[in-house]
Amino acid sequence: MIVTTNAFKGSFPKRMIVTVMIFVACTASFMLRVHMSINLLAMIQPTVSNNSSIITNSTVALSSNQEHSNETFTKDDNLIVPTLAVPDYGPRYDWKQNIQSHILGAYFYGYLLTSLPAGPLAERYGPQRLIGYSFLLCAIVTALFPLLAAIDVWCVIAGRFMIGFLSGFVYPTLHNVISRWIPPNEKSKAVACIAGGSTFGTVITWPFAGLLTEHFGWVYAFYVPALLSALVGVIWFWLIADSPSDHKTITKEERDLIEASFGSTVSKAKAKPPLGKVVTSLPFAALVLSHYSSFWGLNFFVTQAPKFINEVLGFNLTNAGFLSSLPYLARMFSGFFFGIIAHFLPGAFLIALPFIAQNPIVTVSCIIACLGFNGASTITNLVNAQDLAPNFAATLYGMMNFLATTAGFLAPMTVAFFTSEKNTMDEWKYVFLLTAGFYIVSGIFFIAFGSGKVQKWNEIKQQPAAVSAEPEVLSVKL
Repeated sequence: MIVTTNAFKGSFPKRMIVTVMIFVACTASFMLRVHMSINLLAMIQPTVSNNSSIITNSTVALSSNQEHSNETFTKDDNLIVPTLAVPDYGPRYDWKQNIQSHILGAYFYGYLLTSLPAGPLAERYGPQRLIGYSFLLCAIVTALFPLLAAIDVWCVIAGRFMIGFLSGFVYPTLHNVISRWIPPNEKSKAVACIAGGSTFGTVITWPFAGLLTEHFGWVYAFYVPALLSALVGVIWFWLIADSPSDHKTITKEERDLIEASFGSTVSKAKAKPPLGKVVTSLPFAALVLSHYSSFWGLNFFVTQAPKFINEVLGFNLTNAGFLSSLPYLARMFSGFFFGIIAHFLPGAFLIALPFIAQNPIVTVSCIIACLGFNGASTITNLVNAQDLAPNFAATLYGMMNFLATTAGFLAPMTVAFFTSEKNTMDEWKYVFLLTAGFYIVSGIFFIAFGSGKVQKWNEIKQQPAAVSAEPEVLSVKL
C-alpha cells in the first residue's frame, strides 16, 4: 500500500515530534547514566599510585619521575617536600576501588530489575506514563546525591540503584512508542534516534560535567542533570500520547496514515508473547549475543573511560571528559555508514590497543575507532527487534536488555579485579582483550544465524467475532 503525505502540508507531523522526543529522551537517559563516572573522580580522595607518576582519582600529575614513586621519605628539618595541591571541587570521600566499582555498578543492578517487565507493561498499559514519571523521579533522586554522599556511601549506592531502576523502563518502552507511532518505512530513523540520542548524551555529558565540576564544584554536576531530567519529563507529558488514536491534536489524515501503514504486521489486539518460541529462536539468540557484546563494550567505556584516561594516561578532569566523549561522537556518526563487519572491527582495535598504544594520543585514537565501529553494530541490534517481531518489539528488547545489563556491573568489577594492585596498561590489556573476544564471537554468530525477516511467532491470532445473541425472527404465512 502506498500512502502519500501531501495531506500534511502546512502542519508539523506528530510522528516527527515523537521521533525528536525519542532522541531527547535517550540523550537525557544516558546523561543520568554516565555523569557519575566523571563526578566520582572529583568526589573521592586522591591517592598516589604505587607504580605510576599519576595521582589516581584526581586531576593532578606528579612532577617527580616514576622511579621515585615508591621511595619512603623520612622527616628532615632541612628537607623541603613540596605539597601537592588537590583541587577544591567540594567534599571528598575515602572510597576505595571496590567501593567505586559498586557505585558505578549499582545503576545496572536497578536497571536489571525493570528492563525485563518494562516491555510487557508498555504494551499493556501504554508508554507515556512509564517514561514521563521515570524522568521526573530520576530528577528528584539525582538532586539528592550531595546529601546522600554526606550521609554514607551506601546511600550513594542506593541512589544509583534507584536511578537505574527508574531508567530501566525507558529503552524498552521507547521501542513500544516506535511500534505504535512510526510507520515501517520510517522506523530506521526513529531507531537511529535511540542510538544517536544515547551517544549524544554521553558526548555532551562528560565534558559538560567536567566543566561544571571545575568551575562550580561537583554538586552542580548533579543539580544541572536533575533539572534537565525534570524538564524532559514535563515536555514528554505535554507532547506525547500513548498512541495516535489517543493524541488530542493529531489530524485525522495523519492518524489514518500511521494506522494504515502497519497493515497486518502490527495487531491492535493485546496478547502475551510466545516466550517458548522466542527463547528457542536462533535469530533472537544471535540478536541477544550481539546486543550483549555491544552493551559490554559500550558500558565498559561508559563507566571506565574517564578513569582510564585520567588515571592511566594522566589527562586532567576537563580533558578526560572531553577525550572520553570523542569515541561516542565517532559512534554516533558511524552507525549510519557501516554494516555487518562492525563487530569484527571493534575487536581488532581492542586487540591491537595494548600492544601499539605506548602514546596517550594513539591510545585515545584506538578507543575512538573502537567505539566508532560499535555504533554500527548497535544500530543493527536496535533495529533487529523491530524486524523479528513488531508486535512484541518492546518485550524482545526488554529481554535482551535484561541479559545485557549484567555487563554494566560486571565490567567495573572486571576492571577492579585486574587493577586492584596496579593500575597500568599491563593490567588494562586483559580487559581490552576480553572485550575484543566478546565482539568477535558475537559477530561470527550473528552472521551465521541472524535474520531481518518477521518471524512466524510474531502473528497474533484474532479472536472470532462473538455470535449475536438476538433471537431469530421467523416469517410465518397466515
